[in-house]
Amino acid sequence: MKRAKGLSSFTQLMLAGVAVFAVGLTGVYAEDATTPTAHSDSVGAAISDTDITAKVKLKLADVKALKGSDVDVTTTNGVVTLTGSATGSDAKDVAERLTKEVKGVKDVDDELKTPSGSETRAKTKALASDAKHEVSDSWITTKVKSELFSDSLTKGFDVKVVTTKGVVVLSGKLPNEDAVKRAKELAEKVDGVKSVNTDDLSVGKASAA
Repeated sequence: MKRAKGLSSFTQLMLAGVAVFAVGLTGVYAEDATTPTAHSDSVGAAISDTDITAKVKLKLADVKALKGSDVDVTTTNGVVTLTGSATGSDAKDVAERLTKEVKGVKDVDDELKTPSGSETRAKTKALASDAKHEVSDSWITTKVKSELFSDSLTKGFDVKVVTTKGVVVLSGKLPNEDAVKRAKELAEKVDGVKSVNTDDLSVGKASAA
């Protein structure tokens, strides 16, 4: 009888341990089952936003009314945000209106800042005196990028453009030497460009015939 009782106590302890272990496992599985799955935007949406941004920059780069303005463009799910500065309220309105005209743009969040009163006059004067001396490096970079984006030889390739005091440095990869020459020609034609460096542009190897 004592042995039977001993076995009974041992069995009870074992059963209790198994029950605790089972509860622990249940908790683990329950937690895993409720862990949220990460979701991200589709690749198509990301490509579309990049395309819209490029088109908006291209459209704004050729506008005389925006010369002297420093406009930055970002696109999220078709909504374009304009940040930076405009030379005045007219320039701000022009930037917003032209952006809305770009195909694919759902809405425009115009956060461009404009100077006012005497500050506007002082800035206009400064811009006028510096116009011949040096065009904005950021404007040159945007313009060169837009030229490369719209040309058949360079369109679609990853070319980085950096401008420092009118000197443009192109880096990245192009399909052949003709494309490299074309990229340099396009950059040299942009107003304010003093020189173009293509030493960092590499040429992809042609596939064997």
